[in-house]
Amino acid sequence: MQTQILPVNARSLALAKEILLAGGLVAFHTETVYGLGADARNDEAVRSVFAVKGRPADNPLIAHVHPDYDISRIVDGEPPYAAALRRAFLPGPLTMVYPSKGKVSRFVSCGLDTLSVRVPASPAAQAFLRAADIPVVAPSANLSKHVSPVTAQHVYDDFAGKIPLILDGGRCEGGIESTVLDCTGPVPQILRAGLVTREMIAAVAGDCGVYHMKEGEKPKSPGMAYKHYSPRCRTALFAAEEGALAEYAREEASGGTPYLLCTEQTARRHPGLRVLSLGETPEEMAANLYARLREGERCATELVAVLPEARGGVMDGVLNRLTRACGGTVNET
Repeated sequence: MQTQILPVNARSLALAKEILLAGGLVAFHTETVYGLGADARNDEAVRSVFAVKGRPADNPLIAHVHPDYDISRIVDGEPPYAAALRRAFLPGPLTMVYPSKGKVSRFVSCGLDTLSVRVPASPAAQAFLRAADIPVVAPSANLSKHVSPVTAQHVYDDFAGKIPLILDGGRCEGGIESTVLDCTGPVPQILRAGLVTREMIAAVAGDCGVYHMKEGEKPKSPGMAYKHYSPRCRTALFAAEEGALAEYAREEASGGTPYLLCTEQTARRHPGLRVLSLGETPEEMAANLYARLREGERCATELVAVLPEARGGVMDGVLNRLTRACGGTVNET
């Protein structure tokens, strides 16, 4: 199979719709990361998403729709706070989990009676979703466990010869996946942190919890289980700069090529080292994280990461992704 990368225009959108309706896969730009899209109503198309990615069969997918799509066609009601949140944050990087009407493939939610729905803000995504005018399931367009893609080239690197079309909308400016919010109870609960923060949600809904998955429980949302976002090189994450510098020195002394993954403030203190800077603000760190991890796997034998000091808000999502990318362990020294 030949994989085409095409700009978003009338011709490529017509081709994308044709591929989708025939049960094929199309990768497309969103404001967070690129998605691997399939017709949410088609069992075989949805199953092919899991197969092509190598995705665990119990990891639910998100249905993407355009801003004018009537979600009451696929979800079974919503509490008043959910309607207020939709008005406040959509289109945008927020996925909302509702009771499902069962109008999409049973494989989308992996046996759960809920459905995750997202309305992307990206003009490229909206053009694609309007052209299709169907719910499109779309996990991140990368091989399972690999770093999420923020450029069309990243998608091509993982899926060349495996999917027919990548719609190139440029680099994704948000950089980490959408916040996933459970809207099936009296109080919304964050299942996956992202760019729409707990504080932002609580300001609109009056309250917001954070859900912690119990051992042995089936994931309610993408990103709640399994190793994610991992570059194809060794990684180590340190809470303290001193520990990271010592690891960097050990790797270099053994003949390796370490790179320090850190904030811009830390990078400026070490001009003589090989550094991949995440930036200065939480928003910059979110936007740069996956691109830096992809850069690092091309040039480093080991990525030695320093845990940023900032906490709360957008940093909850950044720290979640960074920790998972480094195997889930933070070295204290």
